[in-house]
Amino acid sequence: MERHPDVPLWICVGDLASSTGRYPEPIAPLYWIKGNNEDFDRIAAWEAGRDPVPNLHLIPNGTSATVGPLQVAGVGGTFAPTWFDTPAGELPPKTMDDKRRHFVREEVEAAKRLRGVDILMTHEAPKPFIVTSPTRPGAARRLDAGKPPINELLATLEPRLHLCGHHHRFVEAEREGVRSVCIDRINRSYLLIDADTLDYEKVDQ
Repeated sequence: MERHPDVPLWICVGDLASSTGRYPEPIAPLYWIKGNNEDFDRIAAWEAGRDPVPNLHLIPNGTSATVGPLQVAGVGGTFAPTWFDTPAGELPPKTMDDKRRHFVREEVEAAKRLRGVDILMTHEAPKPFIVTSPTRPGAARRLDAGKPPINELLATLEPRLHLCGHHHRFVEAEREGVRSVCIDRINRSYLLIDADTLDYEKVDQ
């Protein structure tokens, strides 16, 4: 933000908390969705309208926000088939791996009812998203880490641009007829997006 004082607004695809659960106090407005590495008690407070941080604007799952001239929708968190049909308010907190890190069906269906979405932000990627996984020393297998609900969102909403995170590497693709970009870690690269055309420039750190 200090490097680009002319940029009025920023967006983030999740995993905004530090390793200790601390959140930034940005010098410019930052609109973001949850990742799977967050302080979910803080997120619950923000969703309830408590303890706001200046310039930090959470986009709750299944909703959209006006970000300058754009409508930005969000479905954050990760996909877990065993929890997908659980109501969001019933995801168990404070377990070994806080289940509030997931998104659920009711949030996806709410997002599908949105209209006029310019940018869709999700934490998970759509299919196909190929990653490698080690199977034995010196060998690896290719896996599709994309999630079908994200494809459904793209096909239904037809946003002008889709941004995702979670895999922390820069990947450009087209999915369901939509430009889809996986965002890298901020210490490696970030995008500067033209608000009119939604064309972007990748800036390497």
